[in-house]
This record gives sequence, C-alpha cells and structure tokens, in this order.
Amino acid sequence: MQRTNSLEGSGVKLLEGKTALVTGAARRIGREIALELARAGANVAITYLRSKVEAEATVEDLRALGVRALAAQVDLTSPEEIRAVVTAVTAEFGGLDLLVNNAGFFESVVMEEITPSQWDHMFATNTRAPFLVAQAAHSSLKQAKGRIVNVGSLGGIHPWATHAHYCTSKAALHMLSQTMAKAWAPEISVNCVAPGMIVQGELDEAYQHFAEKTPMRRNGTAKDVTAAVLFFATAPHFITGQLLAVDGGLGL
Repeated sequence: MQRTNSLEGSGVKLLEGKTALVTGAARRIGREIALELARAGANVAITYLRSKVEAEATVEDLRALGVRALAAQVDLTSPEEIRAVVTAVTAEFGGLDLLVNNAGFFESVVMEEITPSQWDHMFATNTRAPFLVAQAAHSSLKQAKGRIVNVGSLGGIHPWATHAHYCTSKAALHMLSQTMAKAWAPEISVNCVAPGMIVQGELDEAYQHFAEKTPMRRNGTAKDVTAAVLFFATAPHFITGQLLAVDGGLGL
C-alpha cells in the first residue's frame, strides 16, 4: 500500500483552529508549506515581496481548503514593516500559534568576488529577518505556547565553496534556532529544517548528478520538506532545539 506524508484526504486536522504565518510563501517550497498547514486545518497568513500575483493565487488555493488566509507584502529587511505585518496578522486572526521562517535568498559567487553588499544582503534576508520576525511574534507565540520552525539548509551544515555567504548565513540561522529554543522555553518550541538538494519539475533532470551521490538515490521534493515542517508543527511541544536535515543522506 502506498503511503503519503501528507494529511490530505486522511480527515486528520491536527492544526484545526490554529494560525500560522509563513514567510516567503507565494511560490515554491513556501507555498507548499502553507498549503500543507492548511490541509492540517490551520488558518494561514503568508508574506511576499514582489510575487503579488502568485501570492493572491496561493491565498485562493488556501481558502479553497476551507481555512482563512491572507497575503501581506513586506520587505523582510525592514524592522518596521515586519512589526506592522506581524501586528496585522495577529489582529486579523486573534493570535498566532506557528511561525515558519521560510523566506530566504540564494546565489552562487566565488568567495574572492563576494562584495560587502552581497554579504550583508544575504545575512539580512537569511539570518536577521528570521530573528526580527520571531522577535515581533514572540509575545503572541508565548501566550499561545506556540512554535517556530526555521528553514535552514544543508549548506549551513556542509560548506559549499561557491556559496560562502549563503552557507555562513544558514549556519548562523541554525545556531539562532537553538538559541531561541533555549531562551524562549518552556513556552515556545523552536526547531529548524535543513533541506538538501530540493528540486521541482524540469529541474530534476538538470540536477540528476546530485541524486546519484545521494544514498536515497533521488533528489528531494517540496513534499519532503513540508512533511518535516508539519512534523515540528504537530509533534510534542517537548521537542525543541532540533536541526533536521532533509537531504536523503546527501550530507553523510
């Protein structure tokens, strides 16, 4: 019998009545995370920067699953915009139970050519923004005894030579996750998912060489990541400070 990691069609609504905020969720993995949380019964707010059309489409798909949903445009490098959006989301839904810091930036640059502005932008998006969003959401999450799931990367565990600023920013996010877990316990659980080579559609063939190096003999999919996020969103609250690599063993 074929098994699935999704709760879709199972009738199980482990997040019924809960509210989740997922950053950078108009497209790609963020969108799939938002949809999976909605299938589990959560009302979902998403943020986007430029992908307004995609964000509106995602909200329609979320509402089609029978939950409340909204999309908010925000520049995650702006502390003021972050605070305003978190305030608006908690006011609209009456609180916040789950924060998924998914938004991130990725680029390849040889180390000797990385500029200070490239370095700073990478950290502002991948490390500083999750900190600021979590800080803004702290009081609501504390009141709800909620959860934070940060989306890191295998690159934050293993160095990639042409991604020094990316790898370092994600390694910092991993440590930030553990620090948050220790500082904000026992009310808030904080964990981190670290995807490896995740591909969608036509990209799979282009990255087949990674699949050949992966013990599970395939690249990861968005569903692999969403299953890990859903685990931390619904697992015992006692589980905190954990880093879960979703890489098929590529990092071994």
